Amino acid sequence: MRLERNGLIPQGFLVIDDLNDRERGDLSGLLGRRITGTRVRIDLAGLDETLRASAAQRGLADILELLNGPLVDRRAHRLNAQAARDQRSSSARDAAITEGLSVHAWCDAWLESIKPVLTRLDTHSAEATAREAARALSMLALLSADGYSEIARNDLAVMITGSAHGLDDNTTLSAIVLRGVAAAKGVGVPTTAMERRALWRDAGVITDSVSSTVLTLGLRPLGPGKREREMRNRADDSIETHLTARDLSRIQWRLEPITTVYVCENPRIVEAASDARSRAALICTFGNPNSVVLDLLSHLHDAGTEFRYHGDFDWPGIAIANRVIAHVGGTSWQMDAADYLAAVASATGELPPLVGKPISANWDLELEQRMLDTGRVVHEELVLDRLLTDLVS
Repeated sequence: MRLERNGLIPQGFLVIDDLNDRERGDLSGLLGRRITGTRVRIDLAGLDETLRASAAQRGLADILELLNGPLVDRRAHRLNAQAARDQRSSSARDAAITEGLSVHAWCDAWLESIKPVLTRLDTHSAEATAREAARALSMLALLSADGYSEIARNDLAVMITGSAHGLDDNTTLSAIVLRGVAAAKGVGVPTTAMERRALWRDAGVITDSVSSTVLTLGLRPLGPGKREREMRNRADDSIETHLTARDLSRIQWRLEPITTVYVCENPRIVEAASDARSRAALICTFGNPNSVVLDLLSHLHDAGTEFRYHGDFDWPGIAIANRVIAHVGGTSWQMDAADYLAAVASATGELPPLVGKPISANWDLELEQRMLDTGRVVHEELVLDRLLTDLVS
């Protein structure tokens, strides 16, 4: 309604068309002038004055509220909302100045990036959250300056909020702090759990280090410690091992120079290799690899290990293979175009249809076209026997 858009101030003109006789009579009486045509142009300010001078002694806005219910001053609403946004932004900037963050080149980018997050909070919560986020970022900077490289996220949360869960992934505070870390590191805002864990780690904050694991078989680290000996014993007995992030940090990742580590996508491959008493080194990504998987691959890559990767012959499988091979500089493992065609030809049942957006395999440019021509998915466990020939040889 025009009145609501204009801040409940009657101004401008209103044109009404297609008037009938009754409507012309009613308007003539209301406006104090004779209306003869089917179209009338009404001065809203004049109508407001007429109504105030009439027996009603009320303005246009009051009359409309009596007839139709409360009106909304949309202009005031917009101004109030903008004022609230400005107050949140001002409070965040004040917090940044108080905590000494404003001296950093990335501070302005951080303040800009958190505006939409703060808008979702009421003014009081936004101000409190901005203060806590600025304090957390300042504390991380101070810890780094003092030579402390790591702090547990729950310890940092207790210092900032009084609760060990104050910086959990589902909190607004965590999102705002990570935007600050991203701005400081010059990287994008994390959108996945893996990216958030990696960014926390870059900031020297240790998140949960025991729930995520990587499934392994046959890894024989050469270090002299108890954990290395345990892994060598399990490898000799062909027993699979689940490693946590904590385990990775406590093991010296150096293998025999000639060791090739096979990497698969499906845990069924590890299970079958264990049953077959394989002595090969094998790591399972469980589909898209989590941060623990990538960390282990990085440790072994840094130690000079060579990798061979196999996964599903579908578009997500090709994407994962591209990522893993690029991460460790490895090669494919029975995953070329010829391997795909052989697997399709030997399948005894109907294979699932290939759907989704095609992805080129970085290690074999022919594979994408052969998959498009055939239009079928080959899951990794269907070529299990072929993979075992390498793992038990």
